[in-house]
Amino acid sequence: MSTMALSDGAAAALPELTGARLLTVWRPDPAALLLIVVLAALYGWGVLRLRRRGESWPAVRTAAFALLGLGALAVATMSALAVYDTELFWPAAVQNVLLDLIAPLGLALGDPLRLGMLALTERGAGRLKRAMSGRLVRFLTFPLVSSALVLASELCIYFTPYFETALRHGALHELMYLQLLLAGSLFVLPVLTREEALPAWCTHPVRAALVFVDGLIDAVPGIVVMTHSTLIAGAWYLHHAPAWAPDVQRDQQLGGGAMVTIAELVSLPFLLAVLVQWSRADRAQRVVLDRRLDAELAPAAPVRGRPEEAELVRPWWETDGGAVGQRMRPRRPGD
Repeated sequence: MSTMALSDGAAAALPELTGARLLTVWRPDPAALLLIVVLAALYGWGVLRLRRRGESWPAVRTAAFALLGLGALAVATMSALAVYDTELFWPAAVQNVLLDLIAPLGLALGDPLRLGMLALTERGAGRLKRAMSGRLVRFLTFPLVSSALVLASELCIYFTPYFETALRHGALHELMYLQLLLAGSLFVLPVLTREEALPAWCTHPVRAALVFVDGLIDAVPGIVVMTHSTLIAGAWYLHHAPAWAPDVQRDQQLGGGAMVTIAELVSLPFLLAVLVQWSRADRAQRVVLDRRLDAELAPAAPVRGRPEEAELVRPWWETDGGAVGQRMRPRRPGD
């Protein structure tokens, strides 16, 4: 992901970060590029394997995985954000939000877990399912635990020496980005996958509530950064800030504001995705119920000699002896 911090001479040589340069300046990062290629290759292999079997995979999921998921990963680690993150705080803040919120959302919308279960052999799918249902994975993906991990990761990065040390050492910078990506994925992937990766009580209404609460939690680090009076990695940015850069305190406020804005913008499509899944699951349940009722109301076998007077089988609630059947049967006068 991000390479070694630039030297003082290289920092001084950086031109002012304008809107045009924000879109056009890129720097390849071998570690990030390798991760993107591996993820893309695995996902593409799964899609091709399904197609060879004559099965289809939704193109919209592939697009979400590639463009939003891998695209956000590339922008965070190889765009102007990565070039200027050691000179300005706000590009580094935007990087971190891209890695722990937007990239995981895009990857999860691609539903790689479901794709893996379908594309792998029966033995491989069994291993993947066992890995997903392991105690450690179940604990880390438990909604309250995974939300706390995302919050703790960001607060730990900004309010301990972790962030400034990562700016000094490229290998730790890489590890920090990977940590953010994994922490965000632990919450988003289980919520959006069609595999049963969450406890049974995490129904779609509960998931919608959890996503809403998570959106509020995700805004906390940005608010704290924006209002914090002490400079974050102040010694580093005071020494490396270019002459054209805003005041370091103002730079930190811009970064915190960007974190809050992006976090709130991401929470809306995340919630909409859960609501769409809820609607589809409810519609599928109605279809199953309709088919059951149709089967209950199917014509009975014709009576010999009177084929034209075939009667409908009585609905299940008229023959059910339980409390539900008794409540659904119409009451007769005098009952």
